Amino acid sequence: MDYVFAPAPPVTVPIAEPATAAVSRRFPVHRIYCVGRNYEAHAREMGHDPDREPPFFFAKPADAVLNVTTGATGEFPYPARSSNVHYEMELVVAIGKGGRDISAALALEHVYGYALGLDMTRRDLQAEAKKLGRPWETAKGFDHSAPLGPIHPVAQAGHIEHGAIWLNVNEVEKQRSDVSQLIWSIPETIAFLSTFFELQPGDLIFTGTPEGVGAVARGDLMTGGIDGLGQFSVRVV
Repeated sequence: MDYVFAPAPPVTVPIAEPATAAVSRRFPVHRIYCVGRNYEAHAREMGHDPDREPPFFFAKPADAVLNVTTGATGEFPYPARSSNVHYEMELVVAIGKGGRDISAALALEHVYGYALGLDMTRRDLQAEAKKLGRPWETAKGFDHSAPLGPIHPVAQAGHIEHGAIWLNVNEVEKQRSDVSQLIWSIPETIAFLSTFFELQPGDLIFTGTPEGVGAVARGDLMTGGIDGLGQFSVRVV
C-alpha cells in the first residue's frame, strides 16, 4: 500500500514486567476515555451535587499519552493558550478484551491491567467552554495531556478495588483518597461505557480524580501513586 506520507508510529505504553522477564512488551493504545467527576469530594469542589447520577465521559486522542518510565521523571510541556493548567491524579484501566453491552458482573474479565495516570487540564479553557456550551477538546485533548506510567497486568497486580491514591506537588500533598471511593466502580464504568462504544483491546479508561485538584507552573514536580502500582514523577517544563 502506498501512503501520501509515512503513517505515524503506533502509540504504545510499556508493560511493568518482572525483573526476570526475557522480553519487554508494550501495550498498543486504541482510544482514551475519561470519566468526569467520579469522586464525591471532587464533584463538590467543582461545584456539583455528588448524587449518583449516570457517569459522563470525554475523550483524549491516543497520541496525548506521555510515557513516564519506571525510575525516571517525565517531562510535561506547559501548554500554550492557557495560564491555569491543573493536575488530576487517576487510576487508569487498560482494556485487553473488547465488547459492547458488557455486564458489570463480567466487566473485570475485559481488563488487562492498571496504570498511574494524570489527566492534565487547561482549566481556564474548560471553564470558558462550559460557559459557552462548547466541547472540551482544547481543555482536555491537547498534546501530552495524558502522562501515563507502565501498565501493570492483572496477572501480577490483581484487580485494584481499594487502596490509597495520592499526588504531591513539590513534596506537598495535594490529593489523597482511596480507590474504593469511586462513585462508579470500575466494573460499573466499563459496563456503562460499553453501551455507548464498542470497547476494543488497547482502550484506556481514566477513572476520575479525587479532590484537591489545582494549578501547576513550570518547574513544579508532580509525584503521585496508587497502592499496588507504585509511584511516578512528572516535572512541568
